[in-house]
Amino acid sequence: LSSPLLSSPPSIRVVEECRLIPLSRLPQVEHLLHYLQSRRPAEGKGQVDQSSQLLRPRELTPFEGLEVGEEASISQVERYVELLYEGLPEKIRGSALLLQLARNPDNLEELLHNGTLTALGALARVLREDWKQSVELSTIIIYIFFCFSSFSQFQAVVSHYKVGALCMAVVEHELRRHDLWKEELSKKNKAVPEQGSLRRDQEKAVRKYRSLLAKQEQLLRVSLYLLLNLAEDTRTELKMRNKNMVGLLVRVLDREDPELLVLVLSFLKKLSIFLENKNDMAEVDTVQRLARFVPCDHKDLLNLTLRLLLNLSFDSGLRTKMVEAGLLPKLTALLGDATHRQVAMWILYHISVDDRSRSLFAYTDCIPQLLQMLYDHGEEKMDIELISFCINLAASKKNAQIMCEGNGLKMVMKRALKMKDCLLMKMIRNISQHDGPTKALFIDYVGDLAAQMAAEEEEEFVVECVGTLGNLTVPELDWELVLREYNLVPYLKDHLKPGETLTRDRLHSLAATSQQEDDEFVCQIIYVFYQMVFHQATRDVIIKDTQAPAYLIDLMHDKNTEIRKVCDNTLDIIAEYDEEWGRKIQSEKFRFHNNQWLDMVESRQAEEGEAYLYDNDNDRTDLFYSADGITPGDGSISPDFYNDLQSQNGEDPPAG
Repeated sequence: LSSPLLSSPPSIRVVEECRLIPLSRLPQVEHLLHYLQSRRPAEGKGQVDQSSQLLRPRELTPFEGLEVGEEASISQVERYVELLYEGLPEKIRGSALLLQLARNPDNLEELLHNGTLTALGALARVLREDWKQSVELSTIIIYIFFCFSSFSQFQAVVSHYKVGALCMAVVEHELRRHDLWKEELSKKNKAVPEQGSLRRDQEKAVRKYRSLLAKQEQLLRVSLYLLLNLAEDTRTELKMRNKNMVGLLVRVLDREDPELLVLVLSFLKKLSIFLENKNDMAEVDTVQRLARFVPCDHKDLLNLTLRLLLNLSFDSGLRTKMVEAGLLPKLTALLGDATHRQVAMWILYHISVDDRSRSLFAYTDCIPQLLQMLYDHGEEKMDIELISFCINLAASKKNAQIMCEGNGLKMVMKRALKMKDCLLMKMIRNISQHDGPTKALFIDYVGDLAAQMAAEEEEEFVVECVGTLGNLTVPELDWELVLREYNLVPYLKDHLKPGETLTRDRLHSLAATSQQEDDEFVCQIIYVFYQMVFHQATRDVIIKDTQAPAYLIDLMHDKNTEIRKVCDNTLDIIAEYDEEWGRKIQSEKFRFHNNQWLDMVESRQAEEGEAYLYDNDNDRTDLFYSADGITPGDGSISPDFYNDLQSQNGEDPPAG
């Protein structure tokens, strides 16, 4: 592969030499060659890499009982085809010999060029006519078509003979047979036998059931593998969906064979990326059937189950079903497994989005594990999934109390202030919003949070600090001391000026994201003022020593609804305690709320003034109000006068 004598890249040479590999697969060939060059040698000759034993979607292990005592030859194809027109044993033998040839990929194209389309037609005919007669025959013939379906260029041939539709019919029929077997076996188990002969009959029935089940699962595996290959074409996949493919696959989840389950989960995971298939899975209780695989000893099975659950977890209804199925503690336990930790955390993050499910995390050991992960990161950049998960959980009061146990809050606060981590501070802000003993723990950090406002840190980080301070509604906190100690009043005044914060970030002054951050920043500062005006000492400072009320009045006209709402509430409290500002606020509110009406009045007055400049009959009101010469033309008579007059004359009044 690394020889300097090669004139072209190895991947191109591989594609050129092997006609079975289309040019569109060139990137995958390059990736595989790179893997072969860079892989590490095995540590011992006797050791076998477990990853090489994992079942791949395109691989299919040979089935027992399908071999014949003859080695097939490509030159004897016509003889094998002739056997397909004989009795059932000859059909099984002929198809088994053709399978030997088809299992070698080098023979596939040779088979097609040797006129074997007739053979494939004969195989399709036998399958269509005799698939109910013999499980072995059906398995062998479908296996042959599976070998062709493994390559994209041959899938059209498989579709031409309607083999996909036949496979779906086979799968549905076998699932019905399995239900009947279980029903019969259940009846025999309920009738407790006392005689030895009856017990022997029951044991014989169990052995027969297991034998039939093994053969049936071979047929299901090869049929579903073929359908999975054909599903590469989204049009074919849509046809499968219309024939209830999801329902068939979910029913197979009750089986115990690991290889069959891996196949079914791979298929379901592929289908789950489409909304219609996801909705079908929701209707057939897929989540409840998947719950039994979490956890399990089979790594491939567990990994595929988790990834399927991840796809389904984007639906709020399915997330609720996951909680009801008891998956929350099971997924939490997987956080300690490095192999499955990431996928499990993604699913748990989606579950934590729902308010109803968020509080349930308090009854698991999830939060201590997450805090340990935060601690283990040290000064490294934190995973966005981890901190986002913590932010969601902190929105629940019970979870926040657990986070604050021991030195939890101290550790998180120390890291947030040291690393200036905006997301970590957002988590702290969520913790601070809950009433109860958790708020009292923040008194020790008021100084550190206030210092960030004067340190010219990033606005996004300062917003979270200000929001945290605004949540600290505890009587023990002396706001007057905080304002004077850290000289916060001038800072808050500057950031309350309309348009001031927009000019601070010069690089992004026109960006929409910057505007959103500015609105959030202003809103948090106003909320801090809102908390401060409840206390007499800080209220007097704000009203008498600053122009904050004037700035708040200006912000009453802000386009942001939340800013206007907090401003109104703050100004109402100021107006209650200060008469002078109360009059100004009342006047401004009156002008603001009646501004549209005043504009309309001024506009109408202007129009009436202009009307006298023109000679128009519309200005002669006497033409409209005194047509009969009786009623005055100044409009002093109400319309009821006309109704009464018409009643006296015997006329019906006009309908309103």
